[in-house]
Amino acid sequence: MTAQFRVERPDAEQVESFDLRLLGAFDLRASGQMVPLPLNARRVLALLAVRGRPQMRSSVAYTLWMDTTQPRAMANLRSTLWKIGPQRDRLLAICDESLWLAPDVRVDLIRVVDSAKRLISRAPDAEVDAADVDELAAELLPDWDDEWLRDERERLRQLRVHALEALCTRLGSGGRGAEAVCAGQAAVAAEPLRESAQHLLITAHLAEGNVYEARRQYEIYRQLLWDNLQLRPSPHLSELVSSANHG
Repeated sequence: MTAQFRVERPDAEQVESFDLRLLGAFDLRASGQMVPLPLNARRVLALLAVRGRPQMRSSVAYTLWMDTTQPRAMANLRSTLWKIGPQRDRLLAICDESLWLAPDVRVDLIRVVDSAKRLISRAPDAEVDAADVDELAAELLPDWDDEWLRDERERLRQLRVHALEALCTRLGSGGRGAEAVCAGQAAVAAEPLRESAQHLLITAHLAEGNVYEARRQYEIYRQLLWDNLQLRPSPHLSELVSSANHG
């Protein structure tokens, strides 16, 4: 028989939503107040938030405690869930051998990923807000060294850079030059050797009439590219800057 995933919900007036932040640093709040949790409890919540779907208990245990035996890992998970205390049933949904985040936990990563995908797809109703730059520029739990985060960070990095480039383009097209420069700078900071990001930032500088800034950025990129890869900027980018110098 297939297990039915069902969450018992308290009365509406008793429901307390949580805000979980994973970008930049871990932070869990309820009604604006910080919720203290043991480190391993934070690791469980972070894993479930990043995975975004029900996870088998055994998978969670192995992922978080892969340097020990499976029985010990399962024991660690049981202990961690118990230590969350009375808030556990409001933070987690548990059914048979699966667990996932409760519906009332809002996660910044989910919101930012959705916004990034809409920017990349050029959805006509995607909001173009310069405030998105700060969230798109933030890394996923940068101070954590958990091995399972490596691939997740790389996937998010690729998404972030593409979204920042799309945001830079749309802000520039809308005549919002200063904001376009900020988005371009964030894209370059995320991946300094990426020519498409450098091209957009240089173009944003030129759109504001700042030839010096464009030339300076080009020289920084040219030196960085040579020092790291012994390569030179593409003829297309070089021509863009050269044309501006003689314009």
